[in-house]
Amino acid sequence: MTDNPTPVDLDEHFGRVEPPTLAAEAAMLAAWLDFHRKTLAVKTAGLTAEQLRQRAVSPSTLSLLGLVRHLAEVENYWYQVVLLGGDATPLYATDEDQDLDFNGVDQADPDEAFATWRRQVELAERASAGLPLETVGKRLRHGQEVSLRWIQVHMIEEYARHNGHADLLREAVDGVTGE
Repeated sequence: MTDNPTPVDLDEHFGRVEPPTLAAEAAMLAAWLDFHRKTLAVKTAGLTAEQLRQRAVSPSTLSLLGLVRHLAEVENYWYQVVLLGGDATPLYATDEDQDLDFNGVDQADPDEAFATWRRQVELAERASAGLPLETVGKRLRHGQEVSLRWIQVHMIEEYARHNGHADLLREAVDGVTGE
């Protein structure tokens, strides 16, 4: 027997549950986004810093740690900047390297990255709590207004796509597969 928890244990540990099949739209979107956020936590659980930094396919800079940093950046941008109109200062990107969330993992601290990601998720949940899906963000995207509905759907898509990457990265790192 290994010390690694089974996928069921990880689901319980992270509180990941299947979204309801019948629910109001806002609740359904929130449940799917929560499911995908927790899927990222499951996909990255139990790995060392070196494993989290490992890039599976050269020349790509994609790594599990990079995904965590990127999704923290995305959470911050869509909820704090676009929805609430807050400061547009990126968490990781710089003028010199817009992809530093992915490119800068070699010396990155996983504890900092996960804490930042969890904090951004918490702030996003607070920012959207109780708002109607028709709420229009305070900043434009490519010159167009964006609703909270659009942001929620986009975030589900963002996580689903990157969780697919996380599946492949995790399997390359230690052979673990699963939902």
